[in-house]
Amino acid sequence: MNKFNVRVYGLLINQEQKILITDEQLGDFKFTKFPGGGLEKGEGLIDALKREFIEECNLEIEILEHYYTTDFFVQSIFSEEQLIAVYYLIKPKNNLDIPLVSTAFDFDEQNSCKQCFRLVDLKTLTTEDLTFPVDKHVIKLMMEHFV
Repeated sequence: MNKFNVRVYGLLINQEQKILITDEQLGDFKFTKFPGGGLEKGEGLIDALKREFIEECNLEIEILEHYYTTDFFVQSIFSEEQLIAVYYLIKPKNNLDIPLVSTAFDFDEQNSCKQCFRLVDLKTLTTEDLTFPVDKHVIKLMMEHFV
């Protein structure tokens, strides 16, 4: 039986053309990606993305438009499942009020959650800055449309 892992991500670009990314660590594996995550049973894409931003960033968001859905085969790095990733352009409904760092993986040592957020200039963000293949593809698309 085929199994699928459906993920949804938000592309939050501010007025200075900086995009929000997250650095995370699970065990010994460090990775950089766009904020978002997996769907829970019975949840739609939009509801999942809104939930993820509230959980991770304490931020209510507005969906502006669908940006991209995976159109090539990708196997999940974490399992045998086929990954399907959906990306939306979003904007915050209120001010982004989370600690932001300027250096990758600059985790708060007092917090057991190994996650931090950065706003990175779209003009300087490259595929090497992100870990996962679909995120790398999305950055290539964004370079064509936003920069």
